[in-house]
Amino acid sequence: MALRVLGILGLAGLLVSVFWLCAGAASAPWIYVPGRSGGWPAWMAGPLRNLGFELDQNGFQTLTLIMAGSYLAVLAATRALPMWALALAILGAHIILLLGPPLISQDVFGYIGFARLGALHHLDPYTHWAAQARGDPVYHFLGWPYQHSPYGPLFTLGSYATAPLGVAGALWAFKAVAMLSSLGAVALVGLAAARLGHSPRWAVAFVGLNPVLLELAVGGAHNDTLVMLLLALALALTATSRAAVSLVAAVSVKASAGLVLPYLVLSPPRARGRLRAGAVALLGLAALALLGAIGFGGHALGFLGALHGQQQMVATHSIPAESARLVGLNGTPTWWRDVYLGGFLAVLAFTLWRTWRGAEWRAQAGWATLALLLATAWLLPWYAIWALPLAAVSASRRLRAATLLFCAYALLIHLPLAKPLLSPPRHNNPPQRVQAAELEDLQHVHQIHARHHHAQPERAHHQRPTRVQVAVVVAVGDEAQRQREAGQHQRPGV
Repeated sequence: MALRVLGILGLAGLLVSVFWLCAGAASAPWIYVPGRSGGWPAWMAGPLRNLGFELDQNGFQTLTLIMAGSYLAVLAATRALPMWALALAILGAHIILLLGPPLISQDVFGYIGFARLGALHHLDPYTHWAAQARGDPVYHFLGWPYQHSPYGPLFTLGSYATAPLGVAGALWAFKAVAMLSSLGAVALVGLAAARLGHSPRWAVAFVGLNPVLLELAVGGAHNDTLVMLLLALALALTATSRAAVSLVAAVSVKASAGLVLPYLVLSPPRARGRLRAGAVALLGLAALALLGAIGFGGHALGFLGALHGQQQMVATHSIPAESARLVGLNGTPTWWRDVYLGGFLAVLAFTLWRTWRGAEWRAQAGWATLALLLATAWLLPWYAIWALPLAAVSASRRLRAATLLFCAYALLIHLPLAKPLLSPPRHNNPPQRVQAAELEDLQHVHQIHARHHHAQPERAHHQRPTRVQVAVVVAVGDEAQRQREAGQHQRPGV
């Protein structure tokens, strides 16, 4: 009885905190809705905007911690809760997030910008920037107007369908896709867990009520939820070849999904099964390349170049950056990042070997995914959901515990209480300060980390540098907040 009460209180606490957070975010333009830099129209704030809720950074932090505590309470009491109660709570939380404004990130406006760039302005998003259509109404809402699309061809081409809806319609379309993808992934994870002999209730709660999924991924309308849906489908399918097709489709949204594919290929116990799965995977990747060639010609693999550019950047709270500060290094030098890369490659090789020897492929893929998240210098907090489906259906308790710890870190890094512990020291006159831009995870860019090979006229207009060698991404601080509150949304030139 006590366990059941704990679970009910956890579900109630989670729903209340999600509702208060969304209603408070909708009440006024504030720091946790970075898209407000382009204005605060009613279609962005959503239908919860006039409910009278107020929220500041401390309130956001408190609600996030209540959400996390409630989640842990539900996990502890899952066996005492009926599936219908869990399902209603998951559905309710997702609907509330759908009605709220886009939280934490401006990525969804990037999706809209790339879609409009290709569909309306007839410019290839793999070779052009959204800034080259500066007259488009989405331009002022963008967080990264000088970046090529890092997304796969299937997602990019599919996003073109949102262009005729206008900016407002496209935003709500992507929000709906994120919500439905997340709900579908949760249902498929429950099905996969049941087929593997695990508790479907625990698996559903583990994924569907996770604060990183709710607050960061669904709240920000990220396409990572679509990747999670396709990964969950692969986990639920009993035929390896069909699961391989699902994973190839996930790669066509985000290339990072390809990490799981070799584990699936090695999962059949016999060589013939592995050869069949490998052949299906190769055919699927060939079909993906053909789709890209039809849609984008010779630039079909342009998203890989954009991904390479991202991986040259350093997020403040990535593990390599934090550990470099911890040991007193100046910045995050290349050799230090190579150490983490070497560690990831070692884990990758070991887990692939274990899979080949017959170990559970889902658990091995989960460990490799966590190793990637720990090793990348470009870590955004919603990436943590990549590991959720694998951990949920795995028999490894250690993997589940490690995934929960990483999710806790992903939540911590965008809360005020983390600033004294994690934020880098401030310097009055940082060298080569180029610009300030609000990042997807509420970080501040003091120097953007890229090489622009093709100078464009717009760059001169904005006094943007033609080459920037070093990037140091610095967390949002009090000074940045005061600038935003004063309405200083323009990005200063050199």
